[in-house]
Amino acid sequence: MRDAVTTNEQLMGRANEALNNADWNEARTLFSEALEQEETPEAFEGLANAAFFLDEVELVFDARERAYTGYREAGRAVDAARVAIALAWDNRTVRGERAVSDGWLARARRLLDGCGPTREQGWLALREASFALPADTAQARRRCAQAEALGRELGDLDLEMTAIALDGLARVSHGEIAAGMARLDEATTAATAGEMRDPIAIGFSCCYLIFACERVRDFERAGQWCERVARMAEEWNIRALQAVCRSHYGTVLMLRGEWPNAEAELSEAAAILAARRGEGEAIARLAELRRRQGRSEEATALLAQAEHHPIAILCQSALALERGDAVAAADGAATYLRLIGAASTERAPGLELLVEAHSAAGRTDEAMVAARELRTIAENVGTDALVGAARHAEGSAHAASRSFDAAREAFEDAVELLGRAGLAFETARARVALARTLRSLGRAEAARTQFDRAIEGFATLGAAAEERRASLLRARRRAGGRVDLSPREREVLRLVAQGKTNAEIAATLVISEHTVHRHVANILAKLGVSARAAAVAEATEKDLL
Repeated sequence: MRDAVTTNEQLMGRANEALNNADWNEARTLFSEALEQEETPEAFEGLANAAFFLDEVELVFDARERAYTGYREAGRAVDAARVAIALAWDNRTVRGERAVSDGWLARARRLLDGCGPTREQGWLALREASFALPADTAQARRRCAQAEALGRELGDLDLEMTAIALDGLARVSHGEIAAGMARLDEATTAATAGEMRDPIAIGFSCCYLIFACERVRDFERAGQWCERVARMAEEWNIRALQAVCRSHYGTVLMLRGEWPNAEAELSEAAAILAARRGEGEAIARLAELRRRQGRSEEATALLAQAEHHPIAILCQSALALERGDAVAAADGAATYLRLIGAASTERAPGLELLVEAHSAAGRTDEAMVAARELRTIAENVGTDALVGAARHAEGSAHAASRSFDAAREAFEDAVELLGRAGLAFETARARVALARTLRSLGRAEAARTQFDRAIEGFATLGAAAEERRASLLRARRRAGGRVDLSPREREVLRLVAQGKTNAEIAATLVISEHTVHRHVANILAKLGVSARAAAVAEATEKDLL
């Protein structure tokens, strides 16, 4: 009997050492061997922790529930509460079972009632704070403050820094940008500099920063931290954290215009998170990339897999607006805003879409109300990206009201701010809006210049649908029947007139054959013909060659 106990103690010691070293496979094996000799709650809890990092979801639930039962039977209330807190998180984030999650939180709360200061009380506070966001920022911050104080009292840096990070996210969500970001930077520095040791605490601290950066569109800060966090996650072998970082970093890359890299990051993130049933967000983000690329059917298919995620709701609404269904787009934006709640920086993307939808539907008063709310959020945040988005929204509302001078000023500001923020897609869209406004003011030449720059921007990105729409808008015939072709389209048309194939044109102009095909399609659409020969004949008649 003594030999067996000693062997079990040795196995548990080696298993915990493997867990501390992030050797999840070894830890899983050793905890399983220990359980073969004796089923203890400690071994079940250790096995669950190893399985968590290996994405073995069903094993996580089974082992944690058995650990909880074991601790309760042994009368170990604090240990049982610790497992209950973990099960509350798992049930809410993996299975989406909020009622079950609340039940586990209630059990943890009762088990810890009357106990002295413990780190479990701090983690219970953090879980409650996390679940309170974004709807109840005040409650979230109260619970974060309690966890932070408890972390300092216990000398538990992991608890203290995670509380500081979550409080930072709550502050940013509420509009206290500078104070919130300062706390997030501090916590993430502690995580990536090796001061923190708990991989769960490290993961949450880093993720909170990335979430905050995205909410205020501070893409420079997000890019810097995403790269650091990704390296740290790889060193710690934290695949779920890597996937979350890659999902958000993929969005940063998308907004920066690095679409091939964005696609790689988002696709890989969705694959990793699939085991946790948490791939919905990555899929919704990938659908948004597809929408921007003009691949609407693929975007729709992806959205069917994540239809209830807020990002998916916005993406679906944007697709409706592209189809000309402004009412459906406005309804979707309103749904998103209801999900987010009041007084949150997360309202910004929903407000942007709502302004465009109301403007397209002729609801000018509603458009201006939403634009003003977005402007208030943007001015508080202060990033070029968000202020630029607000100015674009105001331009849309002014244009819908036929206040074209005010619209022109707003769109000019948007082009400047969004360009400075490095958002190529948004800048090109602002140029199209500016061009249409200039045309309404009778400034045809200035409008053509903006159309040309927008079309070039879309072409560089690979935003085929937006490029095509902008080209057709630019090609509206003026008095006398003239058709406007961009300089590049004229080059392509001249080579078509010489009888060159797409491949030969691509070689001559040193561009891809795909780009040539797109230019030819735009030329045919602008000229109102369906064949190359007819395009040459029409162009000759209109003196376009």
